[in-house]
Amino acid sequence: MSIRIIVQEPDEVLHKRAKEVTKITPNVQKLLDDMADTMYDAEGVGLAAPQVGILKRLIVIDAGDEQGLIKMINPEIIASEGEQFGPEGCLSIPGINGDVRRFETVTVKGLDREGKELTITGSGLLSRAFQHEIDHLDGVLFTDVAEKVYEIAADQTGPRRN
Repeated sequence: MSIRIIVQEPDEVLHKRAKEVTKITPNVQKLLDDMADTMYDAEGVGLAAPQVGILKRLIVIDAGDEQGLIKMINPEIIASEGEQFGPEGCLSIPGINGDVRRFETVTVKGLDREGKELTITGSGLLSRAFQHEIDHLDGVLFTDVAEKVYEIAADQTGPRRN
C-alpha cells in the first residue's frame, strides 16, 4: 500500500465521469487500499478514484462511526430521505468550504473489494460523504452544488471532509 498524490482543482480529471469497474482485479484491490491510506494520510473522510487521477467508480469512506472503513466499487444511491444543510470541504480543493444541501439519509449499493454485493444505509456525515464521493464519480464537485462557497483560514481546516 502507498500514498498517492491527490489531484487538485482545476485538473480536468475531476470533471469527468468515471467508468464502471467490470472486473475486480488485484490492481483494483490495491488501488482501493492505496486510496484508504491516502485518505487517512490527508485526514479526510472520503476519497474517490478520480481524486487520485483514475477514472474508475471506486470510493473509500471512514466517517468515524460504527461502519468503520468502507471500500466500495460501483456505488449507487438506491434510496434517500430527509435533508441536511451544512459545510463541506474537499481534499481536491484545499482552503475552500461550501454550504451544501444533501439528503439526511441514503442507502448505497455497490460491491466490496471481493466483489460481494454491499448495501449500507447512513445518515449525517456518512450520508454526506457518500453523496460527495459519488458526485466525484460523476465529475461533480461540491463547489458545483454549494449554495455558498468561502475560503477558510489555514488554522481552521482541521480534518478535511472528503
